[in-house]
Amino acid sequence: MIRVAAVGDIHMGPDSQGLLRPAFETLPDCADLLLLAGDLTRHGTPEEARVVAEEVRGLPVPVVAVLGNHDHHDERPDKVAALLRDAGVTVLEGEGVVVECAGTRVGIAGAKGFCGGFVGRSAGEFGEPLMKEFVRATRRSADSLRSALEELAGRDCAVRIALTHFSPVADTLAGEPPEIYPFLGSYLLAEAIDTAGADLAVHGHAHLGTEHGMTAGGVRVRNVAQPVIRRAFNVYQLNAA
Repeated sequence: MIRVAAVGDIHMGPDSQGLLRPAFETLPDCADLLLLAGDLTRHGTPEEARVVAEEVRGLPVPVVAVLGNHDHHDERPDKVAALLRDAGVTVLEGEGVVVECAGTRVGIAGAKGFCGGFVGRSAGEFGEPLMKEFVRATRRSADSLRSALEELAGRDCAVRIALTHFSPVADTLAGEPPEIYPFLGSYLLAEAIDTAGADLAVHGHAHLGTEHGMTAGGVRVRNVAQPVIRRAFNVYQLNAA
């Protein structure tokens, strides 16, 4: 059994230094790895990223993250990612990584994802160049997630996890105003997950959403935005047999 701790949307800044560290230090007692589902900072500044880095530096479990839209706001996502990597975090964007957990190989494929909406009410790749690029950005992210999951399938992983910031399903958005669903995720992410296969999908972003959902293909989806789970992290168990 693999124990996966996950949280997103912690939105840390200089005034929150040390807020999550005591909880994170308990991770070895309850989890085998920690997933961070984006929006780790408030505005994506290096100062905020340094706070996040110190919260997770030196933890005795692997830490894997994707960035969120807030982490891009200052237009220095590469700097944010570099500061996190310096603290030992694996930051993914259209890539996969295999970590050893309790003697088991766990594959994590990560991508931020993007907007677009869900089946029956989604943006189309038609019309003005800006609209086409909007949808293509989502498609590129979904394609990279699918490729990463497929690559992990050939690396002898006992379980595979899809880690995104934006939601792959509408289920976990319940509680959010329906008018903003198209800005909270895209069905293209779920299609990528179902096509390549995964044992769990984890995302954030939807602060007023719902924790539990599922893709059309039967993959469990969990919204781990901190305002949803209301704790430092949640732990999910995956059967590695």
